[in-house]
Amino acid sequence: MTRRLVVNNTVIDDDSDCYLIAEIGHNHQGQVEQCKQLFKAAKEAGANAVKLQKRDNRALFTKAMYDSAYNSENAYAPTYGAHREFLEFGRSEYQELKAYANELGITFFSTAFDMPSADFLEALDPPAFKIASGDVTNIPLLKHVAKFGRPMFVSTGGATMAEVQRAYDAIMPINTQLSIMQCTSGYPPAFEELNMRVIQTYRDAFPDIVIGFSAHDSGIAMGLAGYILGARVIEKHFTLNRALKGTDHAFSLEPQGLGKLIRDLRRARIAMGDGVKRRFPSEDAPLFKMGKKIVAARNLPAGHVIEESDITYKCPADGLPPYFYDQVIGRRLVVALREEENVELENLAR
Repeated sequence: MTRRLVVNNTVIDDDSDCYLIAEIGHNHQGQVEQCKQLFKAAKEAGANAVKLQKRDNRALFTKAMYDSAYNSENAYAPTYGAHREFLEFGRSEYQELKAYANELGITFFSTAFDMPSADFLEALDPPAFKIASGDVTNIPLLKHVAKFGRPMFVSTGGATMAEVQRAYDAIMPINTQLSIMQCTSGYPPAFEELNMRVIQTYRDAFPDIVIGFSAHDSGIAMGLAGYILGARVIEKHFTLNRALKGTDHAFSLEPQGLGKLIRDLRRARIAMGDGVKRRFPSEDAPLFKMGKKIVAARNLPAGHVIEESDITYKCPADGLPPYFYDQVIGRRLVVALREEENVELENLAR
């Protein structure tokens, strides 16, 4: 069964390079120009896509939560709702950012946190949709987005396998362009909570879709491990400066880190090879120098019957390999050998 996802003409499958999504979220701090800087930096680092988050805050939050006091050091307003509104982009900003992403040649899409946001995004003709972990159980939203027919990336932080299966069963009859992504919804989670073997569990359970890894950990190593385990989509939070104000900046990658991750992911695909064990040209000189041959341990006269103590194994490897030792011991020399002279089969009598 073939796993294949196509996003904006980029094919993602088991043989492809890893598809890297730079999750900007609200690390733009509500500033379009800063968002553009993030887009540009992600493109220069080699990311395939940049992603924002879209919320219709009045539709998403209860009135009590929207109006609740927000005293965090990361707050942009005194209430939670006002804080979220400060960070939210509207239609004109999205249109401007879409045009800029097209100019850069990088794919741009967003997470839809609610149905009004999904409809807002769909009107902009996005190349894909992301569904956050908190909505893996939101079957109405999953089906609503699935009906758009766009590729869907669904994170599964905090979900049970039964909940992931339910999401898969809800989406696939409507839209088979799906990637399910292992995720742990800590910000950041402890490494012992990453549970990355779930990537293989997902590959076994869902053999017809591309599996991904939404990595909330700090650093780049786990993204590479995710690729080796079979994830072909990696999502990493991205910022220009980890010291900026906001909850996500501290565990996000800066441009240099993102570039290193993408470099290593590209190398990993090539380094995986085809699984056929072989010798490569680059190994010839080192193995000639380090490999061993069978030589005489001391001067040996013609007619001598070779015993184990009569031979030894020395570099370089320009003679009979050591695995011929059992074809040498017990045979009679037809010529004399000097110490360290090569032992050759043609110089041995039966």
